[in-house]
Amino acid sequence: MKQRIRLIYKKAFLFFGAQNWWPARTKFEVMVGAILTQNTNWKNVEKVIDNLKKKKLLEPGRLVKLNTEKLAQLIRSSGYYNIKARRLKSFLDFFHADYQGSIKKMKQQSLLYLREKLLSVNGIGPESADSILLYALDKPIFVVDAYTKRILGRHRLIKADAEYLKVQGLFMRHLKHNVQLFNEYHALLVRLGKEYCLKNKPKCEICPLKNDLPKNKKS
Repeated sequence: MKQRIRLIYKKAFLFFGAQNWWPARTKFEVMVGAILTQNTNWKNVEKVIDNLKKKKLLEPGRLVKLNTEKLAQLIRSSGYYNIKARRLKSFLDFFHADYQGSIKKMKQQSLLYLREKLLSVNGIGPESADSILLYALDKPIFVVDAYTKRILGRHRLIKADAEYLKVQGLFMRHLKHNVQLFNEYHALLVRLGKEYCLKNKPKCEICPLKNDLPKNKKS
C-alpha cells in the first residue's frame, strides 16, 4: 500500500509538475475559499473572491462586520448562497471571538486542537476544516475530496463507501507528515480528477496512472 500511494504521487508529479496550490493570494482568502467552494466549482468561487476584492471587503475585520443577508448577496455566484453565508458568518464570528481575526495567533495552536475547534463551527466539515489547516495554517494534514475518493476507488485502494478518516489515514500513515508534500499531492489528485479520472467517461487509456489501474476495472 505504501508503495502504491507513493507511486501515484511520483507518476502524477513527473507528468504534471508542481501545481503551486492553493489558488489564492492570502491565507485569509484560502479560508474564505474553503467554505465557498463547497458544492460548486472554483470558477464560481473566483467570481466571489474578485467581487469581494473590488469592494475591498476581503479582510477579516471588514467581512466580519457584514450581516448574513449582506454576505449572501455578495457571494451569490457561489451557489447555495444563503446557506454559505450563514456558514461563512459562523466562521468569521469564531475566527474573531477566539483569535481576534489573527491567522498568526491561530497557527500557534496544535493541529488536533484546531481541527476539533474548526469542526465545531456550524457548516464546516472535514474537507473544509482540513483545507484551512493545510493551506491557510500550514498544518500537515491530508485533504480528502471527491477526486481523491474517485481515483483511489478506481485503483482499488479503497471501497466506494470508504469514510473520510479512513481515506485520509492511507496518506497520513504512508507519507511523511510534510505540509508541502500533502499540498502538492492533493493538488495533483485534483488535476488528475479534472482532466483524466472524470466522473463519466474517464480517460483511462491516456491517464498518467494507466499502468497502475486494474485492467478489469476502468470505471
